[in-house]
Amino acid sequence: MSDSVPGLVETSTNLAVVRTEKGGAIVQCLLRSSVDSAKEDVGQMIRSVFELAGAEVKLEGGYPGWKPNPDSAILKTMKNVYKSMFGKEPEVKAVHAGLECGLIGGIYPNMDMISCGPTIRHPHSPDEKVHVPSVDKFWKFLVDTLKNIPAK
Repeated sequence: MSDSVPGLVETSTNLAVVRTEKGGAIVQCLLRSSVDSAKEDVGQMIRSVFELAGAEVKLEGGYPGWKPNPDSAILKTMKNVYKSMFGKEPEVKAVHAGLECGLIGGIYPNMDMISCGPTIRHPHSPDEKVHVPSVDKFWKFLVDTLKNIPAK
């Protein structure tokens, strides 16, 4: 669990796919973490266990983590814009998922960023849907946010 964001799973792994093939087995696991070093530690633990059983191990296809910053300046700006537009505090959440912020943050490590968007229901499933009324609300919020970003 995350030390900085209460209730947020920081690091996890799942047994994604197991296939028997040519007298052996192929096991694929998906490792996720908002902290890259923690994900690497879990990967090494998995490697150790499988190598003790005589298995060949490949760690590949990783997705970089991104640790949300609750003190982010852009988050504060967006909270103020949201409150002025909609008359209430926004619901701010952190999620345990692979986000584009991890990729961008790997290239620009000091960039202040958040991930936001319209309401998505049942993400990454055959039932994934966008809540259509939230798209217009989000667009107006994004445009107003861009008008209120302080110059640097």
